[in-house]
Amino acid sequence: MPRTLPQLDRLFLTDGGIETDLIYNRGIELPFFASINLLRSSVGKEALEEYFRSYLDLARRLGTGFELVSASWRASPDWAAEFGLTQEELDRLNGQSVAMLRDLQSRYPDVTTVVTGCIGPRGDGYDPGSIMSAEEAQDYHRRQAFAFATAGADMIGAITITNVPEAIGIARAAKALDVLVYISFTVETDGRLPTGDTLDDAIAAVDEATDGYPSYFMVNCAHPDHFTEALLNGGAAISRIRGLRANASRCSHAELDAMTELDDGNPEELALMYRQIRESLPRITVLGGCCGTDLRHIAAIADACLRQETPMTSAA
Repeated sequence: MPRTLPQLDRLFLTDGGIETDLIYNRGIELPFFASINLLRSSVGKEALEEYFRSYLDLARRLGTGFELVSASWRASPDWAAEFGLTQEELDRLNGQSVAMLRDLQSRYPDVTTVVTGCIGPRGDGYDPGSIMSAEEAQDYHRRQAFAFATAGADMIGAITITNVPEAIGIARAAKALDVLVYISFTVETDGRLPTGDTLDDAIAAVDEATDGYPSYFMVNCAHPDHFTEALLNGGAAISRIRGLRANASRCSHAELDAMTELDDGNPEELALMYRQIRESLPRITVLGGCCGTDLRHIAAIADACLRQETPMTSAA
């Protein structure tokens, strides 16, 4: 397993909002908003492969790196019963989600790729709900992290994490397995976590509790309007943020929950906002999307950022 990460030294793309794209743009049903279930059929597997290949083709065309993130955001132990699976069957699906990406990686040897096993929150990505202790979170997420480590993922990505104790638990679970990990926090329209913590405080707390184990942090599931000020005017811990996965929509999480149609925003405007953030913070090198984004948004973001006059750096 590599102990250095190429996405910290050059521009790396990752995908958009996989679930919203599959449901609203491709007409694929995803009960429980869980793309992991597509691995249970040949048709589902083909749909996932087509989805990832479209992004790999983009990275190949533009000459960027690409982070392949497994379709396992909602595939932690609580969900096995909801899917009608045993824990062992869900473990196998988690392993298969990484194996699929390894196979795709082998078909694109000219694209620098990293394979990430995706862990989502135990509950909802918008609402922290009942918050576990860090110890409970470590115990809960250990099983999925072990499945990814066994399958040979390069790292674990904890995405749409809403609270500090869960982030600490996931980081500790990864550390116990000697697997690299990053934490991507959900933020609200005020740039704070749903718990009210600032990004600065949340990152500092995770680092303090884990001896700085996460390789880096990211921000996701909010529009740049909601978090740009926090990035530009934050404290020292903000320097640990190396990637963005923004929503296409400016709506709040409550408004998004109430919608029956997809708000895909404006890809070109979103791309310009990414570029403006990177003009001040060139250390942000991992660029993707969250709810409402698709290949159009990531292509626009890549095009805008590749045309930046500011030279790429690997500044921490």
